[in-house]
Amino acid sequence: MKKAELESKHLAELHSLAADAGIPGFRMLPRQELIAKLLDVKPGAKPKPRGGRAGESGRPPRDRGRPREPRRKREQPKPAQEPKEAATPAPETAAAPDRPKRKRRRRRWGRRKKVLVHDLLLSGAPGGRTLVYAETRAGGTALLREIGAQLSGGGGPDPIVLLVDPSPEELAEWKREAPKAEIVAAGQARHADDAIAQAARRAEGGEAVMVLIDSLSRLTEAFGGSADARELFEAGGAVAGGGSLTVVAAAERQ
Repeated sequence: MKKAELESKHLAELHSLAADAGIPGFRMLPRQELIAKLLDVKPGAKPKPRGGRAGESGRPPRDRGRPREPRRKREQPKPAQEPKEAATPAPETAAAPDRPKRKRRRRRWGRRKKVLVHDLLLSGAPGGRTLVYAETRAGGTALLREIGAQLSGGGGPDPIVLLVDPSPEELAEWKREAPKAEIVAAGQARHADDAIAQAARRAEGGEAVMVLIDSLSRLTEAFGGSADARELFEAGGAVAGGGSLTVVAAAERQ
């Protein structure tokens, strides 16, 4: 075949001729080099068998129809197991002989006594003064109300509760928790003086009177002065006639 005829052919036709002529690696050759290879082919030469890329390199075609054999997993050696120890039988416990039951000892101090709040705050002798200091006004009020509730429940004499300018809600709570207490709402300074004077007259008659004041801080703020608050607090003490006047007043942090 002449050169001019080869140059007029398409590249696919040149590849087909090169495959028939058995030219190795013809698909990677440039067009002019491929034409030169085809011109060098001697007429009458036997073509090499075609087999795609494998036929071009001269290697036998790969049998793709045969399924692959699965790879065998390597068997890892199992760790040697330690011989199991023989289970030791549990020791037989001998039956304990019957022992006589011991009598339960009674405590030397006897039964526990219920501790009341007013027993902790007040001194042993009646007629004292106790100041309850609280961080907040609600804390001091709650403690005084607990004392009034215990005294109203039979834990002591019925107290006189002096509330300085209370709100309706405070009055309702005091009446609900200390129903037997005599509650005095002081809207003015003279109301507080009248309540202390009435308590002193009862003490002179031989009674043990207790006055709960809520609170000295509120009294100072409402009526403008600490002298009245000090006089109310110092009113507590022994009174002529065999009675006593005990004052428990709350004071809050300013």
